[in-house]
Amino acid sequence: MAYANASYDFTGCVAVVTGGASGIGAEVAQQLRAGGATVVVWDLAAPSDEAHALRVDVTDRAGVEQAAQETVAGWGRIDFLVNSAGYAGPTVALDAYDPDAWTRIVEVNLLGVFNTCRAVVPQLRQAGRGRIVNIASLAGKEGTPNASAYSAAKAGVLALTKSLGKELATAGILVNAIAPAAVRTPILAQMSPAHVQTMIDKSPMQRLGETQEVAEMVAWLCSGSCSFNTGAVFDLSGGRATY
Repeated sequence: MAYANASYDFTGCVAVVTGGASGIGAEVAQQLRAGGATVVVWDLAAPSDEAHALRVDVTDRAGVEQAAQETVAGWGRIDFLVNSAGYAGPTVALDAYDPDAWTRIVEVNLLGVFNTCRAVVPQLRQAGRGRIVNIASLAGKEGTPNASAYSAAKAGVLALTKSLGKELATAGILVNAIAPAAVRTPILAQMSPAHVQTMIDKSPMQRLGETQEVAEMVAWLCSGSCSFNTGAVFDLSGGRATY
């Protein structure tokens, strides 16, 4: 017997999904739309003719602030912010990293989350409600060999989530993070096949996660069913996470 998926009613809600043009972000956007939400995608690859998408570089603070203003002006509000924009970069030993590449990975994965939260939180404070979901990584908890920049950046996202969750705990705004193990997305193409196979081998379920599985957890974290969880990290690892 197959188990039924949960269903949600997000009618009237406006969600911002960074990195929503592909991979996990695209699946999250689809899931929230299926629940009735209006989804505005912020992505460098967002098509210019897409009515519900803005071309945004999350490392550009002024551009992010402008996108937040345009979103509120165009759709009236922001209820959910899902930070899914990410960049894995090369998988090499720390002393072999190009410093510019290391910095870029941290800028996209960590500073990008800071920039979007900084731009959107005032809107959520004013409304007295909202949800922020940060897509982090199990690498941020374990520290993946030959991925020092990505691991460090995602660890920063987890700490930022805990800090911001506490700051907003009485403001009606819940801030949580998801820490997936390797998920089948285009970002895996940036990694060597051997690196990807190593991540699969570490999984007790012996497989990659699927984008739909991430999107299901995001939907729950955005829903009214999630009410007493904030500053929390939710593993999505096929049993790999040990704490």
